[in-house]
Amino acid sequence: MDKNTKIAFLGLGSMGAPMARRVADAGYPLTVWNRSAGRAEGFEKVAASPGEAVRDADIVVTMLADPAAVRDVVSALAAELKPGATLIEASTIGPAALAEVTALIPDGVNVVDAPVMGSVDRAANGELSLMVGGDADEVMPLLEIFGTVNRTGAAGTGAAMKLVLINGIVNGVALIGEAMALADSFGLPEEQVKRAMATSPLAGIAGRAFAEGSFFPVRLAAKDVALAAAAAKLPIASTIHDRLTAYPDATNEDVGQIVKYFRS
Repeated sequence: MDKNTKIAFLGLGSMGAPMARRVADAGYPLTVWNRSAGRAEGFEKVAASPGEAVRDADIVVTMLADPAAVRDVVSALAAELKPGATLIEASTIGPAALAEVTALIPDGVNVVDAPVMGSVDRAANGELSLMVGGDADEVMPLLEIFGTVNRTGAAGTGAAMKLVLINGIVNGVALIGEAMALADSFGLPEEQVKRAMATSPLAGIAGRAFAEGSFFPVRLAAKDVALAAAAAKLPIASTIHDRLTAYPDATNEDVGQIVKYFRS
């Protein structure tokens, strides 16, 4: 692909907007669309509908909240995809929903699943980790704008790998919350516990639980855990999903903030 490759980016949420800005900054012709038009402010070319956004696009990227949103948007744009185009599905929807979405795509259009790991700060800096399934050779220059590409194999394996990783991370953050609640019950000083965690095998997940500047809302974390629990018998994940959804005030806070709710 060259710098004349036309890109359409659909979904300008907390992750999609900085990713789309990186595409624009790289010099590609870019058309964006978002359900709430206000999120598209600052982009040069804004489409009025998904179909309009993808009409002339060589590559289409979808970065949406959940499987229902992806199905709705792809249903609306599928007929406008031109033969030879590639759809990069970057949302976290899991392999089952990806297969449903792929079935909506006309023959002659390539589908690549490329969900991402990382928060808003990493999206802005091009430091995401992408789990990429399918025939992605032709779109690698675009994917590498977003961060490090991890090729996982056939279509659907990227979507599957993302659920494996995010399930472990979200569950781990929740367990850090319970560990802190246990420390509170013993009267241990918070900073002392955090220092001990930082030099223990818990260091990585504790670092995410207490991270500043990261933003992955609890509502999306709960959605991802629910997708994982629907794919396999995961009693721990199911229980953690119930805990994540038990605090309405936490819905739009970063998942790391669930620690304070568990401690209270």
